[in-house]
Amino acid sequence: MNPDLEQLHPYPFEKLTKLKAGIAAPKNRSPIALSIGEPKQPTPHFISEAVISHLHKLSSYPTTKGLPELRQAITQWLCTRFKLPNNALDPEQHVLPVNGTREALFSFAQAVIDRTSQPLIVMPNPFYQIYEGAALLAGAEPYFINTTQENGYQPDFDTIPSAVWERCQLLYICTPSNPTGSVISIEVLQKLIQLAQKHDFIIASDECYSEIYPDEANPPAGLLQAAQEMGNNNFEKCIVFHSLSKRSNAPGLRSGFVAGDAKVLKRYFQYRTYHGCAMALPTQHASMSGWCDEKHVLKNREGYRQRFNAVLDILGTDLDVNRPDAGFYLWARTPISDTEFALKLFQQENIAVLPGSYLSRTVDGITPGQNHVRMALVAPLNECIEAAHRIKNFLERL
Repeated sequence: MNPDLEQLHPYPFEKLTKLKAGIAAPKNRSPIALSIGEPKQPTPHFISEAVISHLHKLSSYPTTKGLPELRQAITQWLCTRFKLPNNALDPEQHVLPVNGTREALFSFAQAVIDRTSQPLIVMPNPFYQIYEGAALLAGAEPYFINTTQENGYQPDFDTIPSAVWERCQLLYICTPSNPTGSVISIEVLQKLIQLAQKHDFIIASDECYSEIYPDEANPPAGLLQAAQEMGNNNFEKCIVFHSLSKRSNAPGLRSGFVAGDAKVLKRYFQYRTYHGCAMALPTQHASMSGWCDEKHVLKNREGYRQRFNAVLDILGTDLDVNRPDAGFYLWARTPISDTEFALKLFQQENIAVLPGSYLSRTVDGITPGQNHVRMALVAPLNECIEAAHRIKNFLERL
């Protein structure tokens, strides 16, 4: 067996299951899951119908690169959404469809890391655990940047020594962040691009939550947008990851894409031809429908605004939490340890939340997720309101 498997930590939900083992939730409280970021709104009907209407294509092998029409739809969406010139991206060179960005975020590290040179993969802390697992199984050492309330839950890239950047081969960023909801500014993204060019590393920007934000006039900036605005028209060192899971309430479709630096994607495409991960043709046709429609995304954002408004209005000052810059998570500070908070909330109110310490590692004596919980406002509005009232009652009893 691969000895690097021994370095992997248990997944956060495995830890949560173990924490709750043997604990009975009250039978007079219906269960409400705020622990997992799985949208509960229906997938738009036209996306589901596109899958069904193309099932007859199951008799054909899909190609790794995907249908030209899909790559064209993705390219057009990127140019429109991130204010790129219409000819900024070539569907033949700059875009690859993937079976959900979780798969791609992991496999990308396996393709780009040179394990013979003591590589580092830099990532925020707390983080999406795929980044760490991808680093370890690629033969790299994870390097964590603590993000705390004191720095607005933003990674402070200025604190990273030059020697770390010299060993860095890949930087994972997540903007909007899972779990904190913070957004990296276009100015900071451009500073990172300059660092990547100076020290020769690739930026992998996980932008899966980019389409859930509170202000229609101020969508989060993206890495390709930052590159283009600074004259990096080849998107050198820049790769972005996007998904239909959150944007279109279609996590079961397993559909996303990677886009950016054509030289990097050429080699990643080579890796993927061996990886055997071509997207099924019915999924590709459904994905085209999803990327070509914005009406359902506008409706989706409005639904999240309603949830955040209602929940934050109910919780008021009872819980130390602020509205996130974007995304659908509340990253709340807890008055007791995060694991005790999660356990007691489940035991007393039958609500599942994720302890923040499960999403972070201890670095320089700090575990930045400690005394935080992540709450995903993905349930229907009435369930989110019910959960907020129960949490408020729970807090009053503490």
